[in-house]
Amino acid sequence: MTLIAVFVSLAFVYSLVSRRLENTVITAPIVFTSAGILLSLNIQGVHELDLQREDLLRLAEIGLVMLLFTDATHIHVKTLWSGEKVPLRLLSVGMLLTILLGAVAAHLVLPQLSLWETGILAAILAPTDAGLGQVIVRSPRVPLRIRHSLDMEAGLNDGLSVPFLMFFIAVSRIGTEGGGRVLLKFLFEQLGMGALAGLTVGLIGGLLLGIARRKEWMAESVQQLGLVALPILSIFACKPVGGSMFIAAYVAGLAIQAGFRDAEAQSLQFTEGWGQLFGYLVFFLFGLLTALALREFSIVHVVYAILSLTAVRMVPVAISLIGTRLNSATILFMGWFGPRGLASIVLGLVYLEEEAHLPGEETIKLAVMATVMLSIFAHGFSALPGIEMYARKVTELDAATPEKRQ
Repeated sequence: MTLIAVFVSLAFVYSLVSRRLENTVITAPIVFTSAGILLSLNIQGVHELDLQREDLLRLAEIGLVMLLFTDATHIHVKTLWSGEKVPLRLLSVGMLLTILLGAVAAHLVLPQLSLWETGILAAILAPTDAGLGQVIVRSPRVPLRIRHSLDMEAGLNDGLSVPFLMFFIAVSRIGTEGGGRVLLKFLFEQLGMGALAGLTVGLIGGLLLGIARRKEWMAESVQQLGLVALPILSIFACKPVGGSMFIAAYVAGLAIQAGFRDAEAQSLQFTEGWGQLFGYLVFFLFGLLTALALREFSIVHVVYAILSLTAVRMVPVAISLIGTRLNSATILFMGWFGPRGLASIVLGLVYLEEEAHLPGEETIKLAVMATVMLSIFAHGFSALPGIEMYARKVTELDAATPEKRQ
C-alpha cells in the first residue's frame, strides 16, 4: 500500500497548486515522474513494486484500452480533411516516415537489434502525447489551426501505432514458431477478430445508448458510466476469439458514433477526470522504474533518445507538410513539439507483457525509457519559451498565411 498512499497524497497536493503551476515550466508529468524518481530511494517502495508488477501490467492494459477508445470517439473525417489536410498528413505520411526513420536510427545506433526489433522500438515511440503537449494546445498565443492539428495528431496516432507494434511482434516470432503460420494467425485473430469484436460492441452499444438517450430512459449522471463500460466489454468480447483488445477498443470507439452522437463529449469528460488520474499514476511509476534501471543505461540509449525526439520526428513532419505553405517556423515548432509520453510507456509495457522473449528486449526497454524521460523534461521546460518565440514569429506573418486563417 506504500506506493498507492504516496501517489494519492501527491495527487492531492498537486490538485491544491495545479492552477499556480499552469503558468510555469513545471508540468504534471514532471511532478509525478520526479516523485517516482525520489521514491526509488525508498527500499520498502522498491520491494512493494516488485510484488505488484503483474498488477501494473494489467492496469496498463486497461488504461490503454480506455485511452484508445476515447481517442477514437474524437475522430471526425471532415476535421481530418480540413486546414490543408494537416492532421491527415501528420497521421499518414508523417507517421509512416516516423516509424521508418525510427527503425533506421535504431539499426544504426543499436545494431544489436534485429530488423523487426527496430520496428518494434520505432512503433512504440511513434505516437506523441497530448498530455505532455497540453501547454501548447491550450495556449491562445499558438494559432488555432496549429494547436488543433497537434492535438488531433496526438489523440489519434497511439491507436494507429498499435497494429504496427503487434505486427512487428508477430513477425519477430516467425523464426521460432512456424513461419507464415504465425503471421496469418496474427492477421486473422489479432487484427480481424479484434476489429470484428470491436465493431460489434461499438455498433450495438452505440445503438442502445442512442435509443436510451432519445427516449430519456438514461439519467444524465450515469451516461458516462454506460459509455466507458463498452471498451471493457470489448476486452471480454475478444477473449473467446483471440482478438486484440486494443484493436477492438479502437474500432469500438469509431463504431459507437454511428448510434450515439454524444460519445465524444461523454468520453472527453472521462478523459479529463479518471483518465487524467491514470496518466499521473503511469508517470509516477515510470519515474520509479526508470530510476531503478539507471545503472543499466549507456550512452547509446541517450543518443537514440536524442535522435528520436529530433531527426526521427522533425524530418517526417517537414516532409509531410510540403505543399501546405506553412511558414518554416511553424514546421520547426510542430516538429519539435511531438513529445513522447503516456502512449509510449503503455505500449512499452504491452510489448513486455506479450512475452516475445526477443534478444533485444532489454535494449528496447532502456531506449524507450531514455526517450520518454528526456521528452518529459525537455518538452516540459521548453514549452513556454517555445511558445514565446513562435508567437513573436507569428505576429510578423501576413494575415493571408495559412497559420492565421480560421
